[in-house]
Amino acid sequence: MIKEINFSKKAVERINQLIAKKPSGTFFRIAVKGGGCSGFKYDFTFDNKIEDNDLKHGNIVIDNSSLEMLKGSEVDFSQELIGDSFKISNPKTKSSCGCGISFSF
Repeated sequence: MIKEINFSKKAVERINQLIAKKPSGTFFRIAVKGGGCSGFKYDFTFDNKIEDNDLKHGNIVIDNSSLEMLKGSEVDFSQELIGDSFKISNPKTKSSCGCGISFSF
C-alpha cells in the first residue's frame, strides 16, 4: 500500500485508462532517477514485473527508494494546450526546473 503519496482522482482515472490499453499484468511505475537539469527526475513507465522492494497500490508500483523521496507528494494529471502530463507536487524539493520533471533536494 502506498499511503505516503496522494493520488488525485484525475491521476488515478488516467492511469486506469492507460493500463486498460496494455496487456494484462501491466503496472504503471513511478520512479525517481538521477539526471535531469536539476539533479533528479520523475520517471513514469509501464512495467510487468514487481521487484522485491516495490510497493503496489492498485495498478501503481513504486520502488522503496523512490517512495522515500516522494513521501508527502501529490500526483496529479493535467491537460493543457501544450500537452497532457502527470505532475508531482513534492514538498521535499528545494528547486525544480521549468519542465516540472527535474528537481533537487
